[in-house]
Amino acid sequence: MPTPFEIDQQIALEREQIRQGLDHLHANTRNLEEKSYASSSVYGVASIRDLIPHVVGRIDATRLRLIKGQAGVNFKEIYEYLKDLEPEAAAAIACKITFDKVFSTKSKANLVSSVTDAIGKAIENECMMRHYETNVPGLLHSLKENYWHKSIGTHQKVVVIRTLMNRCDVEHWKTWGRANRIRLGGWLLDCICLSSNWFMTNMQREGRKTRTYVVPTPEFIAIKDQVMATAELFSPIAWPMLIEPNDWSNETQGGYILNEVMKGYDMVRRGNPSRIQGETPIAFLNKIQKVAYTLNQFVVGVAETLMTKGIAVGKFVPVVEIPLPPKPVDIAENYDSRKDYRRRAAEVMNLNSQAFQKSCRTRMTMNAVKVFKNKKKFFIPWSFDYRSRVYPIPAFLTPQDTDFGKSLLKFHVSAFVTPESERWLAFQVATTYGLDKDTMHDRQVWVDNNHDLIKRVATDPIGNLPEWEAADEPWQFLAACEEYYACVIDCNRQFTNLMVATDATCSGLQILAGLARDKSTAKLVNVVPGDKPQDAYKVIAEQAKPDVPERIQPFMDRKVTKRTVMTIPYNAKPYSNRSYIRDALKEKGVEVKKEELTAVVKAVRNAMDEVVPGPMRVMKWIEKEVAAAIDRGEQQIEWVTPSGFIVTQRLMKYQTQRIDLQLLGRCQVKVATGDTDKVDKAHHKNATAPNLIHSLDASLLCLSTFRFDAPISLIHDSVLCRATDMGVLSAIVRETYMHLFAEHDYLTTFAQQIGAETKPPIIGDLEPSTVIHSTYFFC
Repeated sequence: MPTPFEIDQQIALEREQIRQGLDHLHANTRNLEEKSYASSSVYGVASIRDLIPHVVGRIDATRLRLIKGQAGVNFKEIYEYLKDLEPEAAAAIACKITFDKVFSTKSKANLVSSVTDAIGKAIENECMMRHYETNVPGLLHSLKENYWHKSIGTHQKVVVIRTLMNRCDVEHWKTWGRANRIRLGGWLLDCICLSSNWFMTNMQREGRKTRTYVVPTPEFIAIKDQVMATAELFSPIAWPMLIEPNDWSNETQGGYILNEVMKGYDMVRRGNPSRIQGETPIAFLNKIQKVAYTLNQFVVGVAETLMTKGIAVGKFVPVVEIPLPPKPVDIAENYDSRKDYRRRAAEVMNLNSQAFQKSCRTRMTMNAVKVFKNKKKFFIPWSFDYRSRVYPIPAFLTPQDTDFGKSLLKFHVSAFVTPESERWLAFQVATTYGLDKDTMHDRQVWVDNNHDLIKRVATDPIGNLPEWEAADEPWQFLAACEEYYACVIDCNRQFTNLMVATDATCSGLQILAGLARDKSTAKLVNVVPGDKPQDAYKVIAEQAKPDVPERIQPFMDRKVTKRTVMTIPYNAKPYSNRSYIRDALKEKGVEVKKEELTAVVKAVRNAMDEVVPGPMRVMKWIEKEVAAAIDRGEQQIEWVTPSGFIVTQRLMKYQTQRIDLQLLGRCQVKVATGDTDKVDKAHHKNATAPNLIHSLDASLLCLSTFRFDAPISLIHDSVLCRATDMGVLSAIVRETYMHLFAEHDYLTTFAQQIGAETKPPIIGDLEPSTVIHSTYFFC
């Protein structure tokens, strides 16, 4: 039990989190307004999302009047500029610019002439980019690839593209002129004002001049204040806790002490708040919250040194500020000198801007490290998603972080180093280095043969940086080397608290193999014992190779098929398969044609039907039965997992239209507010199999954790514990899988729960009890 002093410390920390969160929210809002990007603020995003459908309706109504000859002469002139632009695109651009200008802190930014000209200019820029996309798509693509992401802001992107296009022998864009831009922008601004009553004009006398500004109405100010007040409830920074988090229950809020007052976090994210969950999953959630962690001071020291030196390693990216070039002495009178300096300065500013964005997570992680660096121990509050997977509530210093973030953590309680724990520490060293597909024996041999490397990395990580930054997971490899050196090579430490991780082999196929009792699939994903790890990705690549174009065959290997095979159990469709395979082949220097890519995708999917028949049949059966349930009038799909968690899948239709803008990117425009009363049948068909798999792998870890009496942490289909305990935990995970699929025919239970009309396609040639002897089930 925490002492009153410890509780006071935690409350003070949570209040500090609230204060910093509020400061960050308001500072970010001010910063966006100062840069004329209020459309990206909390209130801007929420308001524009609701406003666009009304503006689209206004534009459509005017176009309809034009067809009937009732729109007037003025709109006919404007229509020439809008005819090639969708109403949704015009509305999205106009709303964005209006918010940027009206709420900008820059002087006179919200003058009517400034706002209307800016809207017209943004519309013209979008049309110009589409003009180039239509007439010279190859050239535009090449310019984007080489210059687009190096530019800061939309304006510079436009300038760069326009300048480079003017240097090429292409049909130049004919500018519209400021008068036409203002006329077009004024009409779109009227559409916004008349469809929302959120903005109005305000005339102000300034000396001898009268100027007209666009200002928000009192009605919108009230909406903005409400949006910001709601955002403030969810703005606190989420950090670990200094004491054990409060227990969750169906009646009370758990986690942070102040959560019961603020109600900022729910036990089940995106779940039904009125749903009563079973005792077992809640007890499991409360158990993992009681695991204490501490920072790995060795890794912290290395990170602080590299932060100071500005050296990036893997996901650790410190800010590297490049100084601006010195100004030439003749910059004031020499045009060429001035132009050259501006170009060089712009390149430096672009690089600095990109570096600052890339370093964002690293900077925020190191800020959290400062808070907890001198804390003896801390705890992590957790919550479920609606499928019963568990997630840490804090965003930093958790086991579900990047390679760098994970390396910062150790368990607070250590365990005595035994011969078995020495083997598991060696496993962690080899696996994080990149030998995760090797046998246990080969990993141990590699470690035995590389004691000198491990010693160099552990004793002088900065001096031997090239030797560990090349590892697959460099930061976790660094942490493992230091622990292995201290506990096994130098023997100056008799206790270990390093977090050692074992992962499922293609978890989706493991679960589906158990559901279908499919022995051939189970063998491919290490459910059936073998003398070395099986590689389903490689087997499927070999199966598909004869059916792919001859030119592609030499490149067909596990890397080409991995992401496709991994995601098909989660209902990935051919379209996403195409992008995965295209990217994998591109990494090998192979540019694949459209028809070739179609053939490769088809071959891989057909190979999966041959190699993993059980999972493919189960997924097709689930789709068919879910569709039948919706056709019978079911409003939602619901099932109870083996751990007792009730999964409620409610997916209702709402209408959206995706607009691809050249300058503003991809926008999802909602054209009907709120959910409709129609069930989204297609979404249910696609989502049920993945969600069932997620709920079952969550049950596997939940029930395993209950039988395990040592510190443990979880990453969806991965378990982490101390090296001393990994042998016990591995056995428990295998036994739990056996109980789930040998003692229970869960697929039949699921069929009954959703009211299936046909029997599930169970092959039945797998004995799940064989997993007890599978070394590589989790490895």
